[in-house]
Amino acid sequence: MGCTIIGCGKQLPALDVPNEELTKLVDTTDEWISTRTGILSRRVCVTEGNVDMAEGAARQALGWADGGYSQCKVAPEDIDLVIYSTISPDEMVPTCAAVLRRRLGLVNAAAFDMNAACTGFIYGLTIAESMMAASAPSAAGAAGRNPIRRALVVGGERLTRVVDWADRNTCVLFGDGAGAAVVEWDERKPGILSWFIKNDDDHTNALTCPACFDAPQPFTPEGVDPNALQQADPSIALIDAELDTTERIAAGAPRQVLSMHGQKVFKFATSAMPAAIEEVLHRANLTIDDVQFIVPHQANLRIIKYAAKRMGLPLERFQVSIAHRGNSSSACIPMTLCDAYENGSIHPGDKVVLVGFGGGFTSGAVLYEA
Repeated sequence: MGCTIIGCGKQLPALDVPNEELTKLVDTTDEWISTRTGILSRRVCVTEGNVDMAEGAARQALGWADGGYSQCKVAPEDIDLVIYSTISPDEMVPTCAAVLRRRLGLVNAAAFDMNAACTGFIYGLTIAESMMAASAPSAAGAAGRNPIRRALVVGGERLTRVVDWADRNTCVLFGDGAGAAVVEWDERKPGILSWFIKNDDDHTNALTCPACFDAPQPFTPEGVDPNALQQADPSIALIDAELDTTERIAAGAPRQVLSMHGQKVFKFATSAMPAAIEEVLHRANLTIDDVQFIVPHQANLRIIKYAAKRMGLPLERFQVSIAHRGNSSSACIPMTLCDAYENGSIHPGDKVVLVGFGGGFTSGAVLYEA
């Protein structure tokens, strides 16, 4: 018995920005971007918000709208939990999950946001599966917990609003979008067979994005001081020192934008992805030969190719969707999973691995039977 995926969906913003358009902003070329990343274009929000895209993806996953994959139409009152992974929320309060719950009429759902960077959807699935298992009728102590039978797990990002469009090393990489999956506890099906999550310290601050809280603060170490309203928050300097962003921001770069050391992130990713796959298979007492398909995070085509080569697998065993979307952080895996269902790459009974890695550093994988 287990937590089974019964639907998934995706939505992208309307504007498609080809590589050539970015030459208007930074010194780059289509050839330079595509050969190093596999990206040809990306989708960018103009009028859409994060939750707008998540709503579209969720409606497909719930079987309420065309597109995506859904085994059945799920009634709104049958969703018990909404987990929304994002690093680019539309607002701090209410959470994106709460706004999505309200829009969809999920009257019985507990709802919260979470952030595990690009691995967020993987973390979200593990949380949903754990809460379902803990509240299953046969679980010890289940009577004292919320009964979670169906959950909506979302990865949504309007990532381009935290991109420095003057930095050619990062601005060419990212795009916007949202993906969603509906999971159900089914005593008759294996569902999720194993999962693995991990954090490694990012000692060199290879991937950072400081927050930007700009409300004036009328305080000094001595107490209330109205004159302090005209001064910078002194804690900002400490945060910048922690993240090694002092010089970049002093040079005029926007504060709340992604900063990345590409080679260091590449080194981490090419190690973390195969390791996560190997560990999740080990926990299920399976080998890579037992797996029919792999859905990886879409950060860079070279990372996916490297992982395939290291594991002795043809690239055809991996869903590759980066070309016209770029890296959309926690939205990548659920959108790519939706692609795999839509193009017929996943069949009933298949064993599938979802695998991700991201800032923090986070990494993880989920192995499930379709």
